[in-house]
Amino acid sequence: MRTPKYQSFARASAAVVLLAISGCATMDREECLAVDWRTVGFEDGVAGYSADRIGEHRKACAKHGVVPDLTAYQEGRAEGLREFCTPSNGFRLGSQGGSYRGICPSDLDPAFSDAFHDGRQLYTLESRLSNVSYRLDSARGELHDAESDIVTRSARAISSDATTEERAQAVVDVKHLGERVGELKSEIRQLEEERVHCERDLQDYRATLQIP
Repeated sequence: MRTPKYQSFARASAAVVLLAISGCATMDREECLAVDWRTVGFEDGVAGYSADRIGEHRKACAKHGVVPDLTAYQEGRAEGLREFCTPSNGFRLGSQGGSYRGICPSDLDPAFSDAFHDGRQLYTLESRLSNVSYRLDSARGELHDAESDIVTRSARAISSDATTEERAQAVVDVKHLGERVGELKSEIRQLEEERVHCERDLQDYRATLQIP
């Protein structure tokens, strides 16, 4: 089912990102007065903007007395969407955690949607691995701190400089820290196993996508 069709992913991504950035700027007075609405629509379509994007242009130009040519804009956007709605862009959108609102023409939507879901699955697996790795690093950090605290409080428990109450409290603290250390070691073992599974699942899925 999945082929090397996403091999142009990086190149397509760069092109779309540049177009998206250029389309995000607020239109100033000169742009509103001289704008070619069909071109604006085409650029918005290529960048994958939804139909309500025209509303932002309308607001930007309203204070300059300019009303968008809706027909020209829609025609241009329809052309632009045919450039945007490729499997590579669908995969890019999904793999970056984006959302797809069904903006592609009916003849292009199936391939775009399939690619989007493939990318979305990659994003999900990568996010899962990232989350487990973060939790594992946090648990290891807490374990290191707890073990250091045990050493410090154990020394306090036998220190001649400490009061009876302070030594007693240090003993209690060491007991509680020891329990927490046990919990953390168990949690770390589970997270290490979970990370191995996540890494394997991600590696296997990437292999099916044949991304270079």
